[in-house]
Amino acid sequence: MTSHDVVVVGAGLAGLRAARLLCRRGLDVVLLDAADRPGGRVATDVVDGFRCDRGFQVLNTSYPALRAAADLDALDLRSFTPAAAVRDTDGLHTYGDPRRLPALTPRMAVDRLVPLRDKATLAVWTARVLAAGPRRVVAHGGRSAADDLAAAGVRGAVLDRVLRPFLSGVLGERELATSAAYVRLVWRAFAIGTIAVPAAGMGAVPVQLAAGLPDGVLRLGRRVEDVRSGAVRVDGDELAARAVVVATDPVTAANLLPGVVTPRMYALTTLYFVAPTPPAHGPTLHLDGTGGPLANTVVLTEAAPGYSPDGTALVSASFLGTADRVPEPTVRRELARLYGVATDDWVHLHTAEVTHALPALPAASPLRRDVALGDGLFVAGDHRDTPSQQGALVSGRRAAHAVLAHLGA
Repeated sequence: MTSHDVVVVGAGLAGLRAARLLCRRGLDVVLLDAADRPGGRVATDVVDGFRCDRGFQVLNTSYPALRAAADLDALDLRSFTPAAAVRDTDGLHTYGDPRRLPALTPRMAVDRLVPLRDKATLAVWTARVLAAGPRRVVAHGGRSAADDLAAAGVRGAVLDRVLRPFLSGVLGERELATSAAYVRLVWRAFAIGTIAVPAAGMGAVPVQLAAGLPDGVLRLGRRVEDVRSGAVRVDGDELAARAVVVATDPVTAANLLPGVVTPRMYALTTLYFVAPTPPAHGPTLHLDGTGGPLANTVVLTEAAPGYSPDGTALVSASFLGTADRVPEPTVRRELARLYGVATDDWVHLHTAEVTHALPALPAASPLRRDVALGDGLFVAGDHRDTPSQQGALVSGRRAAHAVLAHLGA
C-alpha cells in the first residue's frame, strides 16, 4: 500500500482542476483515470485525419472558471458567428446579436419568421437577464425555463422556431423543463461571451490542464474499483489517502460513493460528415425551425480549418438521444433540407454517441450541491454545480478548497 495526501478519481475537467490546485499547495496528489487520455467527456477523436470532438462542444469565453483555469490564448481559439440560421418552410432566416452584428439588424427587423412584437419581447427579456447579473438568477430557480419565458411573454414563433431548437442542444432536452435560473445563466453567457473551439479540437483543453501537473501525478489506464474513507482500490492495488475526491461522471460517482444520487442523464449524439465543398459559408449554427429531429448542425471547418486534413468540409449534425434514435439516412436527408444542397456524395465519417452527456437540472434544483461528504470523502463534477464546463471547473475548485480545509492546509 502506497500513501498519499489526496487521491483524485477521474481526470475530467473537475478532477484536473482539483488536482492542479492541490498540487500548487504542495500536497502529494495522485490523479487516476481509466481512459488513455485526460478529459472525460471533453475529448477529440482523430478519424482519418479529421478532428471529431466527443459530440458538438464549444468553449464560451465568458465562463470565469474557464478563464481562471486555462490559457485561452495558447488554445488558439477559432470563433463561431454570434448568430443562428433557422430553416423554415419559407426558407433560411438568420438571427444574431444586433450589438455584434449591426449590419444584420435591418434584415432581422423585417424577417417574417418571427413577428416584430415577439422579437421585441425576447429583446426585453434578454436585457433584463443581462441587467440582473449572475448573482440574482437564483431567485428564478423555483420554476422551469418554459414557465419563466411564458411569464415574460416569450412565446409563439420566437420560442418554438428559434429558442427551443437552440437551447435543446445546450440543455439536452426540448421541453425547457430545466431550471430557469440555469437557463438565464446560459443565455447571459452566450450574450456576453465568444463561442469558439480550440484550433486542435476540444481535447486540447484537458491536455493543457494536464500539462500543468507535476510529473507522476496523472496516471491513465487505471480503473478504480472501490473507494472508502482513507483508501482507494485500483486494479487490485490499494492506495492510502488522507482525502479522496471522486470527480467522475455522476453515474460512476454514484457507484463509488453510496451517498451520491445519480441525476437523470441526457444522451446526445453527433454525426460527422465530410463534404467536398462547404454547404454554407461562415461558421454559423444552423437550426431547424420546423421541429425536425436535429438539434443543430454547423460546418466546423468554416470556424476551424485545421479540423480537416485536406481542405474538405467537416459538417457536424447533433440530435438528442442515442444513435439509434435517428438513423444515418434520416440525418443525411435532414442536412440536405437544412442546407438546401445535395448530400448524396457526403461521407459519413464518425458517430459520437454520449449516453451520459449532461445531467438534468430541473426546476427547483439547487445550482450548487455539497462536495464534502464527510470522513475525508469528496465529490466533484458538473452534477454538483451547473451542467456545463463552468460547473465542472467550479466544482473542482470547490472540492480542492474543501480538501485543504479538511487537511488543515
